[in-house]
Amino acid sequence: MEQRTSVLVLSSVIASLISAVGLTLDLGALDFDGYMDFDNTHVAASDFGNRHSAHPTAVLYPASVSDIATLVKSTYRYCSSSDLTIAAKGHAHSLSGQAQAENGIVIEMGSLKGVIDVNSQGLYVDVSGGELWIDVLHATLKEGLAPKSWTDYLYLTVGGTLSNAGISGQAFLHGPQINNVYQLEVVTGKGDLLNCSKDENKELFHAVLGGLGQFGIITKAWIALEPAPNRVRWIRVLYSDFKAFTKDQEYLISRPMGDLMFDYIEGFVILNNGGLLSNWRSSFFLPQNPVKVKNLTTEGRVLYCLEMAMNYMNNDTVDQDVTSLLSSLHFILGSVFTSDVSYLDFLDRVHTSELKLRSKGQWEVPHPWLNLLVPGTKIHEFDAGVFRDILGNTSSGPILIYPMNSNTWDERMSAVTPEGDIFYLVGLLRTALPSATGSHSAEYLMEQNNRILNFCSEAGIHAKQYLPHYTTESEWKKHYGNKWYGIVSLKATYDPYAILSPGQRIFSRTTKPLALS
Repeated sequence: MEQRTSVLVLSSVIASLISAVGLTLDLGALDFDGYMDFDNTHVAASDFGNRHSAHPTAVLYPASVSDIATLVKSTYRYCSSSDLTIAAKGHAHSLSGQAQAENGIVIEMGSLKGVIDVNSQGLYVDVSGGELWIDVLHATLKEGLAPKSWTDYLYLTVGGTLSNAGISGQAFLHGPQINNVYQLEVVTGKGDLLNCSKDENKELFHAVLGGLGQFGIITKAWIALEPAPNRVRWIRVLYSDFKAFTKDQEYLISRPMGDLMFDYIEGFVILNNGGLLSNWRSSFFLPQNPVKVKNLTTEGRVLYCLEMAMNYMNNDTVDQDVTSLLSSLHFILGSVFTSDVSYLDFLDRVHTSELKLRSKGQWEVPHPWLNLLVPGTKIHEFDAGVFRDILGNTSSGPILIYPMNSNTWDERMSAVTPEGDIFYLVGLLRTALPSATGSHSAEYLMEQNNRILNFCSEAGIHAKQYLPHYTTESEWKKHYGNKWYGIVSLKATYDPYAILSPGQRIFSRTTKPLALS
C-alpha cells in the first residue's frame, strides 16, 4: 500500500511539473526536420492590424508537414495537463490578433513553401498552405493558366485565405476562393494528417474551408485553374445616384451564363473630400482623357465608382464588347476612365501601392478595418445611415462596395453569409498613422466602427462580419446563427481541447474535451 501511495504521489508531482512548465521541456526535446525558436518570439506577436500583440512561448519553423503533425499530436497527448495552444501564421495579414497564440506556439507556415506543381491536364495546382498567392500566380502563368478566384492583395498565404473565404471582384462569377478547391491536406487538432475533398473526409473538407483555423491546419491545397488571359481592359465609371449604382452592379453580376459579361466587378465610395485618383487603388489608373478629371467636381457630395474588368487574349472585339456592356449602364456621362494592363499587373495592382506606402512609412501602422457582408435588400439603408451619415466627410482610406451572388457560395462550408440572393461586401479599409489625431486617429475610427455595427443592429440590417472579430460566445453564436451548433460539434470532433487558433477567441482552451452538441 505504501509503495502504491508513493507511486501515486510521484505521478501527481510529475503531472504538476509538466503543467507548470507548459510542456516547454518536452517541446525542446521534440524531433523536428525544421526547428523551434524560443528566443525571437516577437516576430509572431504582431499582424497587419497593428492593434493587438501577444507573445508566444516559441515559434516553429517547419521543414515538413510531419513537423506540424508532430507538434499538434504531442500537444494533444498532454492536453489534460497543459493549456498550450497553437496558431498557424501565414503572412500575418489578420487584423485583431487572429493568428497569434499568447504563451502558446506559432507555426510559421511560410517556411513550409515547396514546389508548386501545376497540372495542366487536370487544370489544378498542388500547392503548400504556406505559399503566397503571388507565387502561385507566377508559377501557373508559366503554363498559361491561373486560378479562377482571387483576393485584391496577393501577398497572402493559400492556407490563410482558404481559412476565411478569399474574395475579390471575380467572386460574383466563380465564388470565393474556398469554392475553387478540389482537395486539401489537413492536420487536425488531434495531430492527424488527413486528405479531404468533396468525396473523402468531406465533413472535414467543408469544415476547414472558411473555418477560421478551428478544425485543422491547411498544409496543402489543390486549386482549380483556367486558361489565363494576356491582357485586361480595366474600366471605372462614376455615379452620384446610389440606386442607379447598385442597380447597374446587380445587373452586371446577374447576367445569364454564356452572355457577354465582365470578368471582375467591384466598386468604391468617394466621400466629400476624396478624389477619384488619390487613393491607393489607383496606382495604374489614368483617365481616358485626363482633361475630364478636372471637370468632375467631387467636392461636397458622395460619389460611387463602379469598377469593371474584361480579360482578353489580344482580342479585336474587346472594344465593342466593352462598349456594348457600358451602353446599358446609367453612370455620369463623360465619367468613363480606362486602363489597359497585363493580366499580372491587374491582379498584382495593390502591391504597387504597398511599395509606395512602405517608402513613406505608412504600411506598418494601425489598420482599424471593418469588413461587412450586407444583405442586398438592406444596402440602401446602409448607404443612408453609414456613407451619408456616420462617416461624415472623411474616410481615412478606401471604402469598397460590391455585390456577390449567394448561389456561388457553398452552404456546407463554415463561412457565413447573409440571407438573400445577393449580398454586398463593404470594406472600410482605413489607416491610422501614429501621429493622427481627432477623426483620423485609430481610437476614433474604432469607435466609428462600433457605431456602424450598432446602427446595423438597431436598423435590422443583419450584416455578417468578414474576417470577424468577436470576444464573447454570445457574439459568435449570433454570427454563426443556425450553423453554431454544427460548429461546436465539428470542434468537438476535430479539435476537442481547443488547441488550434486561439486568437479567433471562439473557443477557450480546455483540459477536458468539448461535449458534442
